[in-house]
Parts: sequence; C-alpha cells; structure tokens
Amino acid sequence: MNKDESIRFATKYLEDLLSFFGVNVAIDSTIDDEVIQLSIPSTSMNSLLIGKEANNLRALQHVVSMALASRDAEVTRVSVDVADYKRQRADRIAEQAEEWIREVRVTGQTKVLNLNATDRRVVHKVAQDYSDIETHSEGEGRERQLFITKKSI
Repeated sequence: MNKDESIRFATKYLEDLLSFFGVNVAIDSTIDDEVIQLSIPSTSMNSLLIGKEANNLRALQHVVSMALASRDAEVTRVSVDVADYKRQRADRIAEQAEEWIREVRVTGQTKVLNLNATDRRVVHKVAQDYSDIETHSEGEGRERQLFITKKSI
C-alpha cells in the first residue's frame, strides 16, 4: 500500500473505529515527516477519546498503526489528535519548559523531570534556543528522565 493509500486507509479505519463507539465524524488527515497525522474534531466524547494521561489517544494510535503494518503499508507511524489536545498540551509544556530553563539559569542547579517521550521532545526543542542550556535524557521506558543543565563554559 503506497503513501496515499496508507493515509486513506488510516483515515477510514479510524472513522470506522470511532463510529463503533457512536462518534461519527470526518477525520482530517495529513502526512508530516513520514507520520500520518489524524485529527478528530471536538465532540462530546473528547475526554473519553483522550483518556487519563492521554492513554486512550495512544491506544488509538497504536491500533491504527498496527492495522497499517499488517497490510504492509508504506507509512505505519500515526499520530492521532482530538480537538487540538496535543498542540495545546505542547504549548503548555513549552511554557513550563521556559520556566524550568529560567530556574536552571538562575540557580545553576540541574533540573530532573519525569516526562513522557512527547513532552521530553518539546522541552528538548525549546532548550535548543538557549546557548547556555543543554538537555539530555537517561533511563529506559517509563523510568526515563529529562535533565536540564547549564552548560559549563
């Protein structure tokens, strides 16, 4: 299945999956950096679709991704968003990252954070704008931590 077929399949698959739960919406789909972006519009089911700590959102991504993989799709990476939840969360994390970086710059003390992979990526990206700050992650799986440190000159 080529890239365009993969996008169409993922979109239809997610629409069908959601309709099973009574959510009948048109999914907006694009592709960015070899990741199919599927955007579910806002409904009364937002909180259920997102779930606690976005676990349901990740589960939806996983199910769609596995369906693509089982059909030998050219693109199998999928990102599902509900009512712009991910963008809004990334914005909040970016604002928080600015505060953490200011704190590290003032105190000189390393900041150690337990964040999920998506949130760590946001902090790494924000930190790139600061020449005197560096970030790195250590650990495996759920134990992985993000370190924000002041660069030694």
